[in-house]
Amino acid sequence: MDVVTLGETMVLFTPETPGPMRYTNRYSIRVAGAESNVAIGLSRLGFQAGWISRLGDDEFGKKIQSFIRGEGVDVSQTILEADGDTGLFFKEKLAPNEWRVKYYRKNSAASMMRPEDVDESYIASAKFLHVTGITPALSEGCYETVLTAIEYAKKHHVIVVFDPNLRRKLWPEEKARNVLLELASKADIVLPGIDEAKFLFGSGTPEQLTERFRDNGATVVVMKLGSEGAYFWDDDMGGYVAGFSVPEVVDPVGAGDGFSAGFLSGLLDGLNLHDSVERANAVGAMVTLVPGDVEGLPEKGRLMDFMQSREQGDVER
Repeated sequence: MDVVTLGETMVLFTPETPGPMRYTNRYSIRVAGAESNVAIGLSRLGFQAGWISRLGDDEFGKKIQSFIRGEGVDVSQTILEADGDTGLFFKEKLAPNEWRVKYYRKNSAASMMRPEDVDESYIASAKFLHVTGITPALSEGCYETVLTAIEYAKKHHVIVVFDPNLRRKLWPEEKARNVLLELASKADIVLPGIDEAKFLFGSGTPEQLTERFRDNGATVVVMKLGSEGAYFWDDDMGGYVAGFSVPEVVDPVGAGDGFSAGFLSGLLDGLNLHDSVERANAVGAMVTLVPGDVEGLPEKGRLMDFMQSREQGDVER
């Protein structure tokens, strides 16, 4: 297994017309979740990915399990929970560049995850463990499950990758800050957005904030800067990598997950840090071109074509 990840995936309802949902009577139905988005992105790029979670033993849960399995992701560690429901969320387009997301996930099946759900040998089989800050926000059991997965990864020398993926509505700010900093301190690679870094450490330049993450324990930090690209740093190299321009941002949700998938695929392909970040920027940009969280995730041939067709500039230290 190349990458194992764990977290909640939900059914996504998107109105077929723009504007407030109160005026909509037709919706498209998709599958979306930060961690499974990453797993699907890696699978499309030719890698083996596994996803650990709980789903409701209902039609939505079965739809999600079938969809993710169909994308080539291993779902053997996913449990269908008879006593829990599958989470739902709605995404409405209010204006060309304005989106609003509403979640219905309280007491969902995924929030019932517990440490016993994590098979130590399954984690040990991976090269990377990918976790986000969403899962520990769902419940105390989910928080302990993430810690258990990280403990197993550390024990078996599996590289831990952490994306803070801050969701302010899920928990109090002080608790969020403490837990995210704790998880960042346990990770080998941290993939924060610039706003998440400022939430955790206060104001500062990407260079300054990256240094704070490294002081906190991370070996590698890659900071997402939106359309501007990303800033990265480890002991050997660092600098800015420019983003890829796109003609129109159709749907920005899921771009960060695409970034993570692209970055990990680069490392798995043996690319250096700079080139892995460049690939991450490209996948993130491609995701924004298509409605839905996973629909824009590319296969490798299309990714290479996209990258070759666009010029970039960057600055290294």
